Amino acid sequence: MRRAIGVFLLAIGAFLIVLAPLVRSVVADRLIEAPADQYNITNLTVDNGRYFSKKDLKVMSGQLDITVTTRGDVAGAKGDQVVWDQFTVVNDVTNDNRGLDMTQFRSAFNRYNGVAVNCCGANIDKEPVQIEGQVFLWPFGTEKKTYKVFNSSAHAAFDARFVGEDTVNGLPVYKFQQDVPETKIATLTAPASVLGMDQAGDVQVDRYYTGTNTFWIEPTSGAPVKQEQQRHEVLKTTDGVERLVAFDGTARMTPESVGALVKSATDAKTQINLLRSTAPLVLLVIGIVALAAGAVLIIAGRGARTAAGE
Repeated sequence: MRRAIGVFLLAIGAFLIVLAPLVRSVVADRLIEAPADQYNITNLTVDNGRYFSKKDLKVMSGQLDITVTTRGDVAGAKGDQVVWDQFTVVNDVTNDNRGLDMTQFRSAFNRYNGVAVNCCGANIDKEPVQIEGQVFLWPFGTEKKTYKVFNSSAHAAFDARFVGEDTVNGLPVYKFQQDVPETKIATLTAPASVLGMDQAGDVQVDRYYTGTNTFWIEPTSGAPVKQEQQRHEVLKTTDGVERLVAFDGTARMTPESVGALVKSATDAKTQINLLRSTAPLVLLVIGIVALAAGAVLIIAGRGARTAAGE
């Protein structure tokens, strides 16, 4: 009986010892993924922002509130990819100017590393777009290096450099900075008089965007917990002369949004550590104990049989 129990424990112990690294390297990597049914709302504010009001035909100043709603398209998720839609609305609270800017962004990305996948109707404001780099999330196990991050304003990906470690609400994070060079993002027409030009009628102008984006990323989960966007946009006529400020300001996440993101990232980090560290360690320890107990029982059984034969 001792020998049978010992053999059973040896088998269980060996199985758990083999299973432990598999849970860490294979099972965890397949279970840790971006959700297809994502839904969250993030709020940012711009203090003393300046923008050109199409309605008022002049540059205005005020506090701007930005609401970003992200929603997963569950039906669009297939295999290793998920699809998220993002809706952004900008309101001027000071001057009660609602909906001064509204944009829509749709992208598919790899659910395991956050890298863009060009499929599934990827678009910005219904216009098809080629997307590359990180989109909504960063890789699980984000490293201290430079990543390509897609910028929906410029319709292109730019380097986001690791600039140091930091903490956000007590949570250790990595800080990255992305500098976007002057990029033409739109061509439109505007009254020449509004642009300060001594001529009648409308003229063609190009809208140029320059920005610096800072990201605070929880590295284990790759989840953004804070973001700051410095934006400067101007209108230039075809002769290259800057005529008017189109937008100028720094958008920062509200404390409430940062708090919610930190909580979500902390929960994700705990779950990932459970799968990658705690669970494999527990399996390994139990496996070693079972292996040792099985060996003791088998040796004891042999000793008992030898004694009985004598």
